[in-house]
Amino acid sequence: MYEQIAKNKHLSYFLIVIVTALLIVLGYSIGMAIGIGWLGLVIALAVAIAMGLAGYYRGDKMVLAVSHARPVSHDDAPQLYNVTEEMAIASGNPMPSLYVIDDPAPNAFATGRDPAHSSIAVTSGLLGKMNREELQGVIAHEMSHVRNYDILFATLVGIMVGAIALMADFFLRWTLFGGSRRSNDDNSGAIGIILLVAALVLAILAPIAARLVQLAISRKRELLADASAVQLTRDPNGLADALQKIADDNEVLAAANRATAHLFIAQPIKKFEKRSRGLFDTHPPIQQRIEILRAMAHEGDIRPAQPA
Repeated sequence: MYEQIAKNKHLSYFLIVIVTALLIVLGYSIGMAIGIGWLGLVIALAVAIAMGLAGYYRGDKMVLAVSHARPVSHDDAPQLYNVTEEMAIASGNPMPSLYVIDDPAPNAFATGRDPAHSSIAVTSGLLGKMNREELQGVIAHEMSHVRNYDILFATLVGIMVGAIALMADFFLRWTLFGGSRRSNDDNSGAIGIILLVAALVLAILAPIAARLVQLAISRKRELLADASAVQLTRDPNGLADALQKIADDNEVLAAANRATAHLFIAQPIKKFEKRSRGLFDTHPPIQQRIEILRAMAHEGDIRPAQPA
């Protein structure tokens, strides 16, 4: 379990460095190609910061609204509230706001910018199909996303990937509408042509590479949340059993879409999950996650939770 936590944390940090490097290189390359030099990088960072502020303060509300989640109290869902309160105490985090999505497909997600401003949403199908130990495993997984700052982590990576895509789209359109000819006049000679070609190649490849890295980060943070959840519950089988029920369930979550799919505990778009393999997955294979959790239960050495 502790090897899984360390491995997935370190790889996640390494991957976010790659996305940051892509943003810097693309911004600088475009700036050099169009004759504004380092100003291209400054503009790229300004776009990322503006997008970041919007996502930081309003991202969770937008996700909850898109998912048709409604707030619930202790009286509305007493078992959900009690289990969440237990996991909040175990994790040392404040009690998150709770929401329910009226949908028969069992699933859940966490959102918010930090533990003090976090929310957990579960489907009515999850509440109806899980026993208490399984529900505890799911809530522990989502609470681990909050405790590990995965919500903010995913938001920041998404913003950088979006900024890369916006810059690349701008540069390709600028080139298409004659900007490259004006740039060649300003930067005549072989160097100007080389800079332009390099920027064009980066503008095409950088968004693809950034998206692949974003998906890899998403998969690693899911494995990290699984392992961290075991620290909270001391029961790997509870989460493993919950994931098995979700995997065996044929209901499709109507409220999910490709923009929010990565937030859920398991891929909610069943048809996409069957077609998707490897690099383009938002989640690790669910059977692999179950096998890792079963192995943790077999080892049986689960110590008290530590901040992740």
